[in-house]
Amino acid sequence: MLAFHIVEVLMQLFPDPCGPISNFAGDLFGILGCYFPIHFTHPKAEDIDVRRDDLSRALMLAFSSTPLFEPFAVPLLLEKLSSSLPSAKVDSLKYLSCCTLKFGADRIAKHAGAIWSSLKDAIYSSGEELMPSFNSEPIDNSDSQKNEIAVEALALLEKVIVQNNDLFLSMIIGDEDVNVIFNNITSYKSYNEISLQSKQKLHMVGHILYVSAKASVSSCNRVFESFFPRLMEVLVLSVEKTSGACQSIESCVNSKQFNYGSLYLCTELLGACRDLFAASESLSSQFISANETCCRLLQCYSTSLTRTFSSILATCTSGPTHDEDMYLGVKGLQILATFPGGYLLLSKLTFDDILMTFISIITVDFNKTLLWKHVLKALAYIGSFIHASNEFEKASYMEIVVDKIILLASSADYDMPWPLKQTAISSISTSGQKYMLKIVLWMEEAIHANLSEFYVEGHLKSAEIIIQLFECYSNELLPWIQKNEGFEEALLQFVVNIWNQIENCMAFCIWVHEKELIDATMKFMKLAVACCSVERQNIIIHKAYSVLSSSTSLLLKESWSDIPVQWERFEPIQETDKFSTRDEWILSLFASVIIALRPQTHIPNTRIVLHILITALLKGYITAAQALGSLLNKLDLKSNGTGISGSCTLEEAIDIIFSTNLLSYFENGPFGGCGRTSNGDEISSSNLFPFAPNNELLQINVIVGLAWIGKGLLMRGHEKAKNITMVFLKCLLDCGIGTLPLKQGSSENSFKQDVHQSVMKASADAFQILMSDSELSLNRKFHAIIRPLYKQRFFSSLMPILQPLITEADSSFSRSMLYRAFAHVISDIPLIVVLNDAKKLIPLLLEGLALLCKYVLDKDVMYGLLLVLSGILTDKNGKEAVVENAHIIIKCLIELVAYPHMMLVRETAIQCLVAMSELPHTRIYPLRIQVLQAMSKALDDPKRAVRQEAVRCRQAWASIASRSLHF
Repeated sequence: MLAFHIVEVLMQLFPDPCGPISNFAGDLFGILGCYFPIHFTHPKAEDIDVRRDDLSRALMLAFSSTPLFEPFAVPLLLEKLSSSLPSAKVDSLKYLSCCTLKFGADRIAKHAGAIWSSLKDAIYSSGEELMPSFNSEPIDNSDSQKNEIAVEALALLEKVIVQNNDLFLSMIIGDEDVNVIFNNITSYKSYNEISLQSKQKLHMVGHILYVSAKASVSSCNRVFESFFPRLMEVLVLSVEKTSGACQSIESCVNSKQFNYGSLYLCTELLGACRDLFAASESLSSQFISANETCCRLLQCYSTSLTRTFSSILATCTSGPTHDEDMYLGVKGLQILATFPGGYLLLSKLTFDDILMTFISIITVDFNKTLLWKHVLKALAYIGSFIHASNEFEKASYMEIVVDKIILLASSADYDMPWPLKQTAISSISTSGQKYMLKIVLWMEEAIHANLSEFYVEGHLKSAEIIIQLFECYSNELLPWIQKNEGFEEALLQFVVNIWNQIENCMAFCIWVHEKELIDATMKFMKLAVACCSVERQNIIIHKAYSVLSSSTSLLLKESWSDIPVQWERFEPIQETDKFSTRDEWILSLFASVIIALRPQTHIPNTRIVLHILITALLKGYITAAQALGSLLNKLDLKSNGTGISGSCTLEEAIDIIFSTNLLSYFENGPFGGCGRTSNGDEISSSNLFPFAPNNELLQINVIVGLAWIGKGLLMRGHEKAKNITMVFLKCLLDCGIGTLPLKQGSSENSFKQDVHQSVMKASADAFQILMSDSELSLNRKFHAIIRPLYKQRFFSSLMPILQPLITEADSSFSRSMLYRAFAHVISDIPLIVVLNDAKKLIPLLLEGLALLCKYVLDKDVMYGLLLVLSGILTDKNGKEAVVENAHIIIKCLIELVAYPHMMLVRETAIQCLVAMSELPHTRIYPLRIQVLQAMSKALDDPKRAVRQEAVRCRQAWASIASRSLHF
C-alpha cells in the first residue's frame, strides 16, 4: 500500500509529460499492473489495519495518478473486463471511471470504440438483473439497478458521454444492436412472447438510452431527436396541436394490443428527461429553455401519452391484469405528473385527470392488490414531489387526492377493508406536511364526533370507528409527526379537546366500559403527550388535573395529603367499589398522561395524585400502578425550591407510599428489613396483608402495584427497590401455607390455600414486571430515567439471595414459584451476564426446566429458560461449564423433546442437542444411543419443523461414531 502511495506522489511531483519520469512510465506501470486486480488472501483481516478495499483504492489512485499511464492502464482494464471473476469486472469499471476523469477527453477518445463495446457487453451480461421487477411494490427509476457490474458500467457510460458527447452518442445511435431493437420494436408486443435474449437486449438498450439522455441537455436533445419520434410512430400517437383534455378512461381504451417494447423504451426516455430537468432545477447555474428539442417533442406528445397510459390502466381494471402493462401504465403517468413546475408539460386539466385516474383505482379497484399498491406509491410520490412546487398543482392534489382519501376513510359507502384505508391515509398524509395537517384536523373532528355519540348513547359502531382512528393515528401518523416539526400545537389542541369533551359530558352511557376503546384512547394519549415539549406537557397535565379534581366521587381534597390510605375501605372489594364509568375514563387517561410526562414537567398537587393512584391500584387499575411507577421514576431527588403546595420530592413520595402499609411491616429482618415486623413478629400471610387475609384480589392488586413501583425505582437505581423485592421473596416462601392446619374436607382451609397460591404466583410474576422491557410504561419513548446496567446490578444482588431460597424451599409449590421468579429474572438479563456465572446457573436452569415442565401453565416461562440454556450452549464462553455438565444437560433435553404442550420447546430442545453434538467425544458418546432413540420418536412429531430438526440432529449424533473411529 505504501508503494502504491509512493508512485501516486511521485507522479504528482513530476507531472511534465516530457520530464524525467516519462521515460520510465511503462516500467513503473508494469510493476503496478502486476497487482491488478487485488487478490487479498490474509487469513485474519482483523489482525491488521489494511483491508482489501484500502489496497484497491490505493492502487486505483496510482493507476490514475498521471496521463502517462493511459497507453498501459486503459488496455489492461478493458482486457480485465472479460474476466470471469465478477470482482475483477467491478474493479475494472471503477478504475476506468477514475482514469476517465484524470486522463482527459482526448486520451480517452483514443479508446472510445473499445470502451463502448466493453460497456455494452458488461451491461448485456448482467442479463435478468436489469429487467424491471413488475411484481415489486416500489416504483422508481433505479428499480432494476441491482447488479453491481451494471451499476458501475452505466456510471462509467454517463461519465464518458459527458466527457465526449458527440463521439459516444454517435456510436450509440449508430450501434447495430441498438438499431436492431428499434427495427424490430413492432414485434415486441407482449412481454411474455419476447424471447429471453431479446428481453435482455431490450432492457440493455433501455438503460443505455436512459443514461445517455440524462447525461446532459445536448445529449437529451440528440437522443430524443433520434429515437422518440420512432417510438411515437409505433404507438400510433398523433401530435397534439392544442392542450386539449384527456378523454374519459373508457373512451381511451383501444382494442389494439399495447406494444410493450415501445412503451418500455418510452418510459425510460421520459424518466431520463424528467430526472435531468429535476437536477437542473436544483442547480441555479443551469437553465433549460422550453425551446429545447426534447421539450418541444414532449409538449407535442404529452396529452396523447397521458391517454395511452390511462388506457393501459383502464384495461388492467376491466379485465385480467398483466403486471408488465400495469407497471408501465402507472410509471408513465407518475413520470408525466412529476416534471418540475418550470417545465410542466401537462395542462392543469390533464394533470387533474391523472390524479383522478389514480384515485379512482384506489377507491374502486382495491381488490387488485398489486395495482392498488403501485398506484398508492405513485400518488404518494407525486404528493411528495409537488409539495414544494406550484400552488395550483398542490391545490389540485389537495382537492382530488387528500379530500377523496378523507371521504374514503370517513364514509361507510365504500366496501374497502379498514386496513387498506389506513394504509392509504398513512401513505398520502406522510407525503407532505400540509396533507398531514389536513388529515390530522379531519381525524380530530371525526374522533370528537364519535366520542360524543359513544359517551352519551353508547353506539358500538362509534366505538369501532374511534378505535380504528386512534390506531391509525398512533401507529401511522404519530411516528411521522414525531420526526417533523410544526405539529406540536395541533397535538396539544387535540389532547386538550379530548379533556374538554370529557369535562363537559357529565353523564356517561352505562355501556362505555369498552376495554378496547379505553386501551386505544390511552395509547394515543400516552404517545401524543410524549411527543410534546415540557411547556405543552405542563398545559396538558394541568388541564387533566382540573378535570380529575372536578369529579366528586374521587374525593379530591387537600386534606388527603396528610391522610394515609386506610385498607379497611377496600375490604372486601366488590364490583360496586369500582369507579363510575366517567371516573374510570378520567382516571385511565390521567394515568396515561402521567406515564408519558418528561421528568422536567411539573405535576400539580403530587401528594394528592399519589393517594388517588394508590386508591386506584387497590381497586385493580393496572394503569394507575404503571403511573405510580413512572411518577417515582421521574420525581426530583431534591425540592426545586418553588414552594408549590402539594409538590413533593422522591423521598417524600416514597414515605407516602410506605405510610399506606404497603411496606410498613418490613422494617427489619434478614432479607434487607423484610423478615420481621416492627414489633419483631415473624412475617406470615396474616400480617403481610392484615387488612384482608382472605381477599385474594386485593392482595394481588397490591403486589402488581408494588411491582410497578419497584420497577420505577429499580430503573433509576434507588435503594428502596431492594425492600420491595424482599416483599416478593417473602411472599414466595409459602405465605404461611405450610402453617395452615389442613383438615380433611375443610373447604375453608382449601380456599385459603388457593388464595395463598394465587398470591405466590403473582409475587413470582412481579419479577417479570421488574425485569422485562415494557411498551406500556417506563421506557425511553415515555422519557423514563434509566440507569445504565441496572438489570445487571439487580441480577448480581438478587442471585446470592434467591439461590439458597430455592435450595432450602420446603414445599414443591414454593420451589416451583421460586423457579418461576428465577426464570423471569434470568430470561431478561443480557446473556453475557449469565455466561459469567454459567457454572453456578446451569444446574439451576436444568432443575427449573425439570420442575416447570410438569405445569402446563408454565410453558411460556419454561421456554424462556430453555432459550437462556440455548444461548449458553451456542456461545464459546459457556463451553467449559457446558462440558462439565454435559450429561445432565443432555438428559434434560431428551425429556423436553417429548414435551407435549409447546412445539417451540421441542424444536429448541432438539436444536440444543445438535449444539451438544459438537462437544468432546468422551463427554457425550455414552448418551449417544439415548439421543438417537429420542430422535426416532421425534421423527413422528405432528409438526414439520420438529421433524426437520430431528433429522438434522440424528445425522449429527449418528456421525459421532465415525468421528471417533477417525480419531
